[in-house]
Amino acid sequence: MEWQSGTLNWRLEELLKERNRMFKKQYDFIAIGDQTTDAFIHLRDAEVHSISPEKKLICMRFADKIPYDNVEVVPAVGNSANAAICAARLGLKSALVTNVGADASGKEALAIYKKERVAKKYIKINRERKTNYHYVLSFRGERTILIKHEKYAYALPDIGEPIWVYLSSVGENSLAFHKQIAKYLSGHPKVKLAFQPGTFQMKMGKERLRNIYRRTEVFIANREEAEKIAGYKGKNIKKLMDEIHGLGPRVVVITDGKDGAYVKENEKYWFMPSYPDIKPPVERTGAGDAFSATFVVALARGENIQTALRWAPVNSMSVVQHIGARAGLLSQQELKRYLAKAPAGYKAKRI
Repeated sequence: MEWQSGTLNWRLEELLKERNRMFKKQYDFIAIGDQTTDAFIHLRDAEVHSISPEKKLICMRFADKIPYDNVEVVPAVGNSANAAICAARLGLKSALVTNVGADASGKEALAIYKKERVAKKYIKINRERKTNYHYVLSFRGERTILIKHEKYAYALPDIGEPIWVYLSSVGENSLAFHKQIAKYLSGHPKVKLAFQPGTFQMKMGKERLRNIYRRTEVFIANREEAEKIAGYKGKNIKKLMDEIHGLGPRVVVITDGKDGAYVKENEKYWFMPSYPDIKPPVERTGAGDAFSATFVVALARGENIQTALRWAPVNSMSVVQHIGARAGLLSQQELKRYLAKAPAGYKAKRI
């Protein structure tokens, strides 16, 4: 009788939990990471000097007045913010875990998330901290970004159990925050993690973030970033993907700019060419975020790797036709129209 009573109580608790899950709003896609306002400064009086095949310097006269063409301010951007908006435009129920200040930039960002249908319930308004503000030096179609992350008191809210969590750039004082995220993921094994490491996450190193890497379903980075993380620098792209795969991610995605992208899934390797530019790029900020988020959104919508690889470069191509990382993000209908016009050879190939 005691056993039966205990079983009934346990069953009642499970039913109550299930009821709470049904009535609690769940999300398809929750992005976690810092957001910022980007001020694009369009330079015309500068030079680029190569000091090695991999390293270039943007140079201006020292201790002088340097003319520029114009400035354009774009709020509510950043790796995770871009991903959350991308997911919402492509039809997912999307939310963002981030911080803003109680300032004009923060209010402007909140208004944009509302307009873009990105849930704001996990956005913390900080009364004693400013909203992140970055400066983007735009020159010859490329960008050099001056970054400063405010030292927010990071904490993971109760985000329930979304289908996907998308983790990207946060400040350098966030190691404890990553441990919270790893603990959350350990307690929610059904939640899939996409990890697009940001500057400070790469600096933290793979050992301190080992529980994040081990829990990652999809890892995405550009080739240079992947080489830094893996500690491998060579021409063998399969070897590089193997090194990242060895850290734990099930699917490894490495982008290589205009030269396309590569994926390792289990023991299969794929190459995907870039989608042809419809006209010369205006500015490349956000191209990688658009690719990464669109790839994950495709998987979240039940598509396979090959289809995800077809979707992602289209959004990336569109973003570089605009100033800032948000303006060019496509809707489902727009993405489909570009795919319908894709060249015959635009498809993923086994390598």
